[in-house]
Amino acid sequence: MNKRYFGTDGIRGTVGNPPITPDFMLKLGWAAGKVFASKGNGRNKILIGKDTRISGYMFEAALEAGVTAAGVDINLTGPMPTPAIAYLTRTLRAQAGIVISASHNSYEDNGIKFFSGEGTKLPDDLEFAIEDLLDKEVATVNAQSLGKASRISDAAGRYIEFCKSSVDSSLKFNGLKIVVDCAHGSTYHIAPAVFEELGAKVKSIGVSPDGLNINENSGSTSPQALAETVLAEEADLGIAFDGDGDRVIMVDHLGNIVDGDEILYVIARDLRRQSIEFGGVVGTAMSNLGLELALDALDVPFVRAPVGDRYVMKEMLDRGWYLGGENSGHIVCLGITSTGDGIISALQALAAIVNCEQPLSDLCSKMRKLPQSMVNIKVANVVDITQNKTVQSAVSDVESKLGKNGRVLLRPSGTEPVLRVMVEGEDIDVVDKLVHELSEVVATEFAS
Repeated sequence: MNKRYFGTDGIRGTVGNPPITPDFMLKLGWAAGKVFASKGNGRNKILIGKDTRISGYMFEAALEAGVTAAGVDINLTGPMPTPAIAYLTRTLRAQAGIVISASHNSYEDNGIKFFSGEGTKLPDDLEFAIEDLLDKEVATVNAQSLGKASRISDAAGRYIEFCKSSVDSSLKFNGLKIVVDCAHGSTYHIAPAVFEELGAKVKSIGVSPDGLNINENSGSTSPQALAETVLAEEADLGIAFDGDGDRVIMVDHLGNIVDGDEILYVIARDLRRQSIEFGGVVGTAMSNLGLELALDALDVPFVRAPVGDRYVMKEMLDRGWYLGGENSGHIVCLGITSTGDGIISALQALAAIVNCEQPLSDLCSKMRKLPQSMVNIKVANVVDITQNKTVQSAVSDVESKLGKNGRVLLRPSGTEPVLRVMVEGEDIDVVDKLVHELSEVVATEFAS
């Protein structure tokens, strides 16, 4: 059975188009309140946070009405990073946390993410339970049982202190000059303070949210402004977050962009250097082969999960490993926190820089990213690639030409009707040639 509303990371869409409407959010709040009230004893509580997009005010009010109508109390945090809500949900002993955010999308979109009382993504059974209640009429509890709403005035301070505590107390960032890009999102009042209080000299950009400029030409999805500022300020490095703070991309002092794969490598290398046991690293089908080869050279196990942080997390939990993530910069450090956290991941990379007394560029140089080339093929329907002998034969032919230092990936998109054809190898000219040859075969067989 498929879910009607929940995707791999909550519910997301364009504001004003179902299901991203105030009436749906009210019902969603009520349904979530009913589900979580049945899981707790006594008075129940749900945290609600949001990013900085203008529609957050509207949806916060709608969710507040729905949750309290179900007889559940709420704590409102205002603008807070998604991982901060995960942390606060856990430490304040709430039944659940709700984040109003569309992550790295522009302000026209919004969405809802849920966290369990343990600060983890909801299991499938709870998402199904919430969806089942959406078919029922909202039934308000009696007046004496209605939920109450209150604001947590020190939410930002609590999370700042948690972030600082994630690195050794003896570690100082004194002497580091850092540019921090908050994408006009929910880290704007938190990230600069974290790095400044740990001793770094911080130049902040993307810290003037107006409800409409979240992720606009800034942050982890558009790191060019960060790179330019790093060079102009002659900074040691730059750090860019997305709108809700669960992704991080970095820039070295030369202006080179450092993606999630490279950050994972820097963290893993430093953990191995310190003989800290973390099991291995979980990447995704899109992780660069260069990461796998570099980790293999360190004798660090590496496995790939399907694209999506939900799947990365599942693989980490199944294996008992503590480090995983995606090349988009969504990195999970399970030994520290329960979900992907941009600030926590950046701090781990900074700790490696300080510990090794080497610039970010030198640490990244130990991993050589292999060139990738990708073509998107529009398809009319869901296709089963594995059952097409022509395509499979073409894939085998390309793989034989690439050898062990290359790979082929055919993957249906989870968000649009396209089939992604990706080839990775040592020579960009060869990679480009092979991906176009393969994509022509795929298009002939499947294109709409």
